[in-house]
Amino acid sequence: MAKPVLMTIDDEPQVLNAIARDLQAHYRKEYQIVKAASGAEALETVQEFKRRSTPVALFLVDQRMPGMSGTEFLADAIRLYPDSKRVLLTAYADTEAAITSINAIDLDYYLMKPWDPPEERLYPVLDDLLSDWLASVPVPYDGIRVAGTLWSAGAHNVKEFLARSQIPYQWLDIEKDSVARELVESSSAGRARLPVVFFPDGSTLVDPDLRALAEKVGLRAPAAQPFYDLIIIGAGPAGLGAAVYGASEGLRTVVIEQEATGGQAGTSARIENYLGFPKGISGADLARRATTQAKRLGAEILTAQTVTGLRVEDPYRIVTLDDGSELSCHALLIATGVKVRELEVPGIEPFIGASVYYGAATSEAVHYQGRRVFVVGGANSAGQGAVFLSRFAAEVTILIRGESLQASMSRYLIDQIEATPNISLRASTEIVAAAGSDRLETITLANRATGAAEIVLADAVFIFIGAVPHSDIVAGIVERSEAGFILTGPDLIRDGRRPQTWKPQRDPFLLETSVPGIFAAGDVRHGVVRRVASAVGQGAIAVSLIHSYLETV
Repeated sequence: MAKPVLMTIDDEPQVLNAIARDLQAHYRKEYQIVKAASGAEALETVQEFKRRSTPVALFLVDQRMPGMSGTEFLADAIRLYPDSKRVLLTAYADTEAAITSINAIDLDYYLMKPWDPPEERLYPVLDDLLSDWLASVPVPYDGIRVAGTLWSAGAHNVKEFLARSQIPYQWLDIEKDSVARELVESSSAGRARLPVVFFPDGSTLVDPDLRALAEKVGLRAPAAQPFYDLIIIGAGPAGLGAAVYGASEGLRTVVIEQEATGGQAGTSARIENYLGFPKGISGADLARRATTQAKRLGAEILTAQTVTGLRVEDPYRIVTLDDGSELSCHALLIATGVKVRELEVPGIEPFIGASVYYGAATSEAVHYQGRRVFVVGGANSAGQGAVFLSRFAAEVTILIRGESLQASMSRYLIDQIEATPNISLRASTEIVAAAGSDRLETITLANRATGAAEIVLADAVFIFIGAVPHSDIVAGIVERSEAGFILTGPDLIRDGRRPQTWKPQRDPFLLETSVPGIFAAGDVRHGVVRRVASAVGQGAIAVSLIHSYLETV
C-alpha cells in the first residue's frame, strides 16, 4: 500500500514551499508530502488519489486563496475523504472564518501564521491529529474496485467475470456508500453509466465489455504461436481435462475460452460428488486448480477470446478469433459445452442480471442476506444453488414443474435440502409473470395441476432450467442432432454406412465428428452423461484418440 498523504495547499509559493519543507523534515519516513498551489489543482489530485485508493491522512490548507477558499476546498475534498484530518492555515484576520468552519466542515484545528518554530507550534498539533487518524481509519483496499448498484446488469457481469477468473475485487454500492457515489461522479465525466471499475494504477473503465476488462487485468493475451498440434475450444471440465492430458503427453496445446475457465461447472456453488473431494469443492476452485495444472504442464490458455470462424483446409483445421487473427492445428477439439436455457416469462427480461440470474451467481448471493429468493429448476445444479443461497437468504423456495425432486436430483442433495430449515419446495409450480420497477418485486406463480395463480413478493430469482448446446460455431461443418448436439463416433454410422463426406478408410473414432480430425467432448456431444467427472474423462479419452488420428495424417 502507498504511504498515506499529507497534503498542503497554498497559493503563495514561498509559504507553500516552507510548509512542505517542514512537513518533509518531520514526516517523510511515514507519509507522502504533496503540495498544490490552488484548490482546483488540489481537487484534481485528490480525485486521482481516490481512484488509486491512496489514503489521505491530513489536509493543511490556507484559508485565503483566490478562486477557492480553504474551507470551500475542504467541503469538496471531505466528500471523497471524510475521515481525513483537516487543518486551516490562517492569518489573524481569518480567525472568525476558521471558527465558523469548525461547525460547517468539522474542522479539526486552525493554525495561525507564522507557525515557527514548527517543533512547538506545528508538529505537536499534527502528531496528535495523525495519531487519531491512524487509530480510527481502516487500511484502504488497494486492489480492483467495482462501483455500481446491485440492480445493474453490467455490474453483475463484471463481478461474475472477475469472481470466476479468481481475481479479487472490492464491491462499492453507490446506493449505500456516498463516498463511492462521489468517486463515480468525479470519474465518469457526469455520464450515468455503470459500473465503473477502478484499478490500483489510477485508471478506470466505465461500463466495460468483458474483452476490454480481460485485457486490462492481463487475462487476454495473443497466442504464443500460429500453429498447434491441438486446439481446444472451450475451457470447461472437458476442455481443461483434454488440456492437462494433451500438454502432459507432448502435444503443443492451446485452449480458447470466450469467458472464464470452468464453463457451467465453474458457476456451481459446490460439487459434492466429484471423486477425491470428500467435503465437496466449488466449481470455481475446481476450475482454478485445473487451469493451474494445465498451464504447469505446458498448455496455453487464452481467456475472454471468442472463436468467430472455423474452416478445414486439409490437413489443417483453422480457427479465426474475434481480433481477426487465425490459429491452425492438426487436430481440433470442440468442448464448448452448453448455454443456459432462457426462461420465457412476461416481464422478466428487464431484470436479467439485476435480481434475476441464470445460475447460482455466487458473486451476488451475499447481497440477498435476509431476503426472499426463488430457485427455478429441479436438477443437481438447482439443488446446489439452493443450498448455497440458504446461507444468506432468509427464505429459499425451489419451484419445479414436476411432482417431486426424486427423478431429477441426486439423493444427497435432496437430503440436504430437506435438512435445511429455510429451504422449501413448491412442486407442480411455475412462474408465469414477473413485475417490478428498477428491480424484481413480485412474481406470479401458477399451479400446473389446478391452474390457480398467486402473486408473491420476491427479491431475486435464480434460474436452472437446463441448457442447449453451444455448437453454433460448427453449424454446417460437422453433423449435429436436431437439438444441436454434435454427433460423434458410432452415432455417425447409419445402416452400417459412414457419413457421405467421410474420406478415410476407417470408421470415425469414438469422439470424432463427421470431419476427420475434429473431435468433440463434454456436454456439447449428443447422448452423453452430463456430469463433471464424465466430461473430464471424455477430455482425457479425446487426447488418446487424437494421438491415434495424428498417426494417420
